[in-house]
Amino acid sequence: MFRRREPVPFAFVAEAEQFRSNVTPPPRERAGTGRIVGRTLIGLTVVAGLAGSLLFGLPAMQPTQSSGQTQQSQAAEGR
Repeated sequence: MFRRREPVPFAFVAEAEQFRSNVTPPPRERAGTGRIVGRTLIGLTVVAGLAGSLLFGLPAMQPTQSSGQTQQSQAAEGR
């Protein structure tokens, strides 16, 4: 195996590829019903907020040419 020639301040960094642990982490705790329902409600709230912003934001972003033409035509008639 390739050995580094330059000094490494922490030996375990240089030997990290060879290190294998025999300690297994504890099993993950299962989420309870309340936690699952809470996460679902938060997700639905975020999705509803994004959908609502699109619903109300898209009409505001549409160019309104009819009002601009009406103002110009009224100004031309007034001369």
